[in-house]
Amino acid sequence: MTKTDTGSPENVLPTPSHTVGPFYGYALPFRGGEDIAPLGHPDTVTVHGYVLDGEGRPLPDALVELWGPRPDGTVPEVDGSLRRDPATGGYLGRNGVEFTGWGRIQTDADGHWYARTLRPGARGDSAPYLSVCVFARGLLVHLFTRIYLPRDEAALAADPLLARVGDRRDTLIAGAEGDGTYRFDIRLQGEGETVFLEFR
Repeated sequence: MTKTDTGSPENVLPTPSHTVGPFYGYALPFRGGEDIAPLGHPDTVTVHGYVLDGEGRPLPDALVELWGPRPDGTVPEVDGSLRRDPATGGYLGRNGVEFTGWGRIQTDADGHWYARTLRPGARGDSAPYLSVCVFARGLLVHLFTRIYLPRDEAALAADPLLARVGDRRDTLIAGAEGDGTYRFDIRLQGEGETVFLEFR
């Protein structure tokens, strides 16, 4: 769609770009997406936080996706949670026993999100981390980042990505709150903006 200032074709101006949505109400929300860890698993951790805009205000309509390996660093190959079981209406792989490593969480009215997952194990030269994808209003393209959990300072110091981002590394490391609970706020812009990754 375009607009003109005089109605003549030679003065056609492009329509300014803008975001559409969020249209999350259909298909994207994932009931139970915060419960990634099998019930009662000893390596379960809780990660929670807020999605914040450039002025530090929480976003009540963002989606956070998490992916993580098992505690031994292997990637789960269980039938994914994105497929519904036609017999039960539930999600395949989301049976409380098998670990899919994936979850999708919608922020609540206060912009808060949480997930219960397994503590990720190290893969390759990287310190253990959870991969994150963020969908939110104002974003034309979803954003990718990582959540590193504190515990092994030597592994964090040797991680190649954390070394590259320098003094912004703290925006990728969750804060420990005790009892296997970690706080990780996702700041989309402004002071303390989370480091986001671009894949090519």
